Parts: sequence; C-alpha cells; structure tokens
Amino acid sequence: MTRPGRYPQELRERTVRLVFEHQDEHPSQWAAICSIAHKFGMSSETLRKWVRRAETDEGQRPGLTSEERERLKGLEREVRELRRANEILKAASAFFAAELDRRPSR
Repeated sequence: MTRPGRYPQELRERTVRLVFEHQDEHPSQWAAICSIAHKFGMSSETLRKWVRRAETDEGQRPGLTSEERERLKGLEREVRELRRANEILKAASAFFAAELDRRPSR
C-alpha cells in the first residue's frame, strides 16, 4: 500500500499501464515515459519511479515488491518498539534491584 500523494492511485496505474502499452512505439522506454508524463502534466522522473516499482512488483526487475517492502517496514517498526520496551524493562529491573539492596533486613 502506497502512501497517499499528489496523484490519485487510478492515475498512477493508468500512466504506468500506458507506458507498458506504448513503449514499443517509442525508441526507448524513457522516451515513452517522457511523452506520457508530459501529456499528464507530471515529472518524467515520477512516472519512471512508478514504472520501476511496477516492474519489480511484476517480477520483471530484481528487488523487494511493494508488499515485501511494507512487511519489512512493519517488522522494523516492531523491532524498534520491542527494543525500546526491553530497555525500559532493563532500567526498571535495575531500579527495583537497587531498591531491594537498600532495604534494611529485619
């Protein structure tokens, strides 16, 4: 799932599909990207990134798919939270251990 941005998801999908459909009519894929981006009033680089991501998601290029990238982000976020919780627990454990050492024995 991509973050909401300047362009609606439908426009992204449509422009990427147009690049794939019309790249044979141009000398290169980059020429097709530039032509289509100009027609839709967007940056060629923006459309190129969308095309590369679509190629990766379809298995035409090596790399992490969008789903794998989202899963990785979620796992990294979870690891950060667990490490933070672990640090809190360690600090609390040290605090209470010190409190037990300070108590006079009866």
